[in-house]
Amino acid sequence: MAFLPDAPESETSRRLFDADHDAHGYVWNFTRLWAWRPDFLEQFVKLRLDLMEASALTDRDFAVLVAAAASTLGDSYCSFAWGEKLTKLSDADTAAAVLAGTPQPDGLSEREAALGEWARQVVRDPNATTDAGVDRLRTAGLDDREIFDATLFVALRLAFSTVNDALGASPDPQLVDRVPDPVRRAVTYGR
Repeated sequence: MAFLPDAPESETSRRLFDADHDAHGYVWNFTRLWAWRPDFLEQFVKLRLDLMEASALTDRDFAVLVAAAASTLGDSYCSFAWGEKLTKLSDADTAAAVLAGTPQPDGLSEREAALGEWARQVVRDPNATTDAGVDRLRTAGLDDREIFDATLFVALRLAFSTVNDALGASPDPQLVDRVPDPVRRAVTYGR
C-alpha cells in the first residue's frame, strides 16, 4: 500500500476515510497515506476543485492533462484513476492512447491533443518549454488564461503525484479491476 505505516487516526482523517467509504465502498490507498497530513489533502482538493470550477477548461481537458502528465511521470495510480475518468468522457481506446503517449489520438480534438503534448512537456522538462509550444496551444484554440490554468493544473497534479509515488502509494486493486482492458494494458509503468 505505502512505505509509511497508517497514520494515527484523527477527526479529519476519519472524515476523509468515511467520505471514501461512502463514495467508493473502500478507503483509497492515497487517502490512507495523506492521513499523515489530512489538512493538506483537504486543502489540495479544495485548490484543485476551485481551479477547475473557475477555469474555461472542460472536464475532458482536465482528464487529458492528468492522463498525459501521470503517464509521462510513470505514475500508475493517477493513470488508472484518470484513465477511468477519461474513458467515461471519451472511450477506453482514446484514454489508452493518451496514457501510451500517442501524439494525436483519434478520439481527441486538436485542442485536447495540444493539451496532452503540453502536459508531457511540463512534466519532462518545464525549462525546455518555448514560445512555439505556447503558440501551438493558442493555434489549437486556447486563450492565455486557459494556458495558465492548464499549466497550473499540471503543476498541482505533479506535486500530488510526487508525494504518492515517493512514499509508495500503490493503485487500489478495486480501481485496477474496474478500469477497461485497454487502459489496464496501457499502464505498464509505476507500482
